[in-house]
Amino acid sequence: RMSSPAPTTYREAVREAIRTAMQRDPRVFLMGEDVGRYGGCYAVSKGLLDEFGPERIRDTPLSEAGFVGAGIGAAMGGMRPIVEVMTVNFSLLCLDQILNTAATIRHMSGGQFSVPVVIRMATGAGRQLAAQHSHSLENWYAHIPGIRVVAPATLEDARGMLWTALEDPDPVLIFENVMLYNMTGTLAADAKAVDLDRAAIRRPGRDVSLITYGGSLWKTVNAAEELAKIGIEAEVIDLRSLRPLDDATIMASVRRTRRAVIVDEGWRSGSLAAEISARIVEQCFWSLDAPIGRVCTAEVPIPYPKHLEDAALPQPASIVAAARAAVGR
Repeated sequence: RMSSPAPTTYREAVREAIRTAMQRDPRVFLMGEDVGRYGGCYAVSKGLLDEFGPERIRDTPLSEAGFVGAGIGAAMGGMRPIVEVMTVNFSLLCLDQILNTAATIRHMSGGQFSVPVVIRMATGAGRQLAAQHSHSLENWYAHIPGIRVVAPATLEDARGMLWTALEDPDPVLIFENVMLYNMTGTLAADAKAVDLDRAAIRRPGRDVSLITYGGSLWKTVNAAEELAKIGIEAEVIDLRSLRPLDDATIMASVRRTRRAVIVDEGWRSGSLAAEISARIVEQCFWSLDAPIGRVCTAEVPIPYPKHLEDAALPQPASIVAAARAAVGR
């Protein structure tokens, strides 16, 4: 009888992805603040410095613009860098490098150069890290042509998306929600690299489509289970890729259920939820039986106190309320 796989965490799944990628390909290396001796701000790279040495696990100075630029240059020179930015808030310091350099070079060189850099960063709130460490800004990056933006919400995606991203000739940004790092589960030993283009239906349903990604996925699944107790069968879609969006999966679901609620940890104004809502109206207007609902983060800097932080974020209760409003009961 085969033994069942040992439990693992999301954090360990990312570490395993990095380790395996570095074993497979000598061009792959990891760089970022505290990734070496400290073992990573979220303990993702713990032990990798001892295994691979300082050439391939590179601690960088506290300068996002500098080290992300170095990663872009290394990628153009033939390496396969994984650049870790400690939190998405700090990524604004290297937004110029991402937007004006990484995303544009293939276009501006007429296809002569590509930038196969992978940039990983922590996003989201829930750990009382206050406003400078807690925002969900992946929406902004999903606005930029020339890059891919993905948000792994499962152990399989946390490991497999990195492998696929490293094979992509264009820059890939991977957003890891801070509330997922401790999530535990079993990871299939034969789980492979993951398609970066497809959304996944995590729970089938017939009454309303709940569309979400990343850290909000499990709150949304929880809400769907609560809805089932009152006879509302919600379909839960995990977007997985924020750029490009998998319109086909979203629209097929909405045409079936005729109702949609989008759960997005970004702020409501100018959000990814707004973009998805507009696309549904453009492509599925005649299928809708109710206005599209949106459950987003309150339009405030994320508060520090736990009760206020919880109140600012999408929660299962607010998702349930929005789904009930869409269904009309």
